[in-house]
Amino acid sequence: MEMGEEGTLLARALELSRSFRESLPHRPVGAPAALADLRAALDGPLGRAGEDPLRVLEALAAASEPGLVASAGPRYFGFVVGGGLPVALAADWLVSAWDQDAGLYVLGPAAAVTEDVAGAWILDLLGLPPSSSVGFVTGGQMANFTGLAAGRHAVLAAAGWDVEEDGLTGAPPVTVLIGEGAHVTILSSLRMLGLGGRRAVRVAADDQGRMRAEALRAALREAGGPVIVCAQAGNVNSGAFDPLDEIIDAAREKRAWVHVDGAFGLWAAASPATRHLIQGVEKADSWATDAHKWLNVPYDSGLAIVRDPAAHRAPLTLQAAYLQRGAAAERNPADWVPESSRRARGVPVYAALRSLGRQGVADLVDRCCRLARRAAERLAARPGVSVLNEVVLNQVLVRFGGERDGDALTRAVIARVQQEGTCWLGGTRWQGREAMRVSVSNWSTTEKDVDRSVDAVLAAFAAETAAS
Repeated sequence: MEMGEEGTLLARALELSRSFRESLPHRPVGAPAALADLRAALDGPLGRAGEDPLRVLEALAAASEPGLVASAGPRYFGFVVGGGLPVALAADWLVSAWDQDAGLYVLGPAAAVTEDVAGAWILDLLGLPPSSSVGFVTGGQMANFTGLAAGRHAVLAAAGWDVEEDGLTGAPPVTVLIGEGAHVTILSSLRMLGLGGRRAVRVAADDQGRMRAEALRAALREAGGPVIVCAQAGNVNSGAFDPLDEIIDAAREKRAWVHVDGAFGLWAAASPATRHLIQGVEKADSWATDAHKWLNVPYDSGLAIVRDPAAHRAPLTLQAAYLQRGAAAERNPADWVPESSRRARGVPVYAALRSLGRQGVADLVDRCCRLARRAAERLAARPGVSVLNEVVLNQVLVRFGGERDGDALTRAVIARVQQEGTCWLGGTRWQGREAMRVSVSNWSTTEKDVDRSVDAVLAAFAAETAAS
């Protein structure tokens, strides 16, 4: 391909991208295509000869269009998924165009330095210890994995065991304490780390999913040997926060490692209005969060943060003769993540932070929380509709009908809303009951978007009630 042809191809990609982005405020939020239709449009044998690149690009866009979810748009509330800020999206395009391997400084000096600067800004913004290390990972799963890998290293090293060299066979058993409402990625991380999801000890939680500090103290008293405590900042359903101050103080008495899963809730620290929810978080040992949630940068962009950089690097650092590591002052991003070859994830984070500033991030958090409360208030005002959680952040749990018919009715309302397309909301099960889960985390969502979405939900409720 000649450079002129490449320019034509990239220009067409820009046109297709702009067309999709411009459709977000108006298009149905859910993907209308059926699986069979998508397979028919995209599948087929790989040809012996290649095809014209421009034709491939246009065919790919056309075939994918019906299967695209408008999760980047203003009325997607199904998961905590923030849409990409325009500046973060543009920076992410630069990342792909630059095509830097952000694993080693020598492979991408600008990527390494940008990541280092963005990491320092994150620590300052979230009020975490400035000497902590930051790894830019794919998402919450790998952020939890990395923080827990550092914790596994630290507690076993304190017990005289080198887990990186000697493995877990024969090692002192590690007790992992998690709340009843712990996110599933904590369990999958424990499985990958050989600590075992089933062996984790679940600590009782209250009716909002907050770990009970007194129950943790009892579990700590029973635990012997190395201990890791997993706390939560922002329950995936209710948005509630564990009492971090009490939990961390109790864990300190046992010399336990404390990891905080704050995939979206950690961003509460960025706003004076919500910072009280996360009091004491800075005393933990490791933290996990997602920049593609409340910072609204494109996928993928998780953040693994560890108080002790040595414990962070120990399970992850690569050593080989051909890996030119350069001067001691040069930061190699691969030392802080489970990957070596990786895209320059720090660039969109840098662009988003620099564009928003402290006040912009706080405003983003505050606006989403305010809109979540608005949705909850309007929904709860309708007879037959209940809000099940204390709306302390950006999460709202909604149930339709009574105890006897509520499960079936709630599922039916969710299905009707998803099919109608004004907005997209997911379902969950909360304390043994079906619920609609509303997550507000997009920079472009407005009061009009929330009101329009609530109207659609209430219309679906009325239609299902009339049909039953």
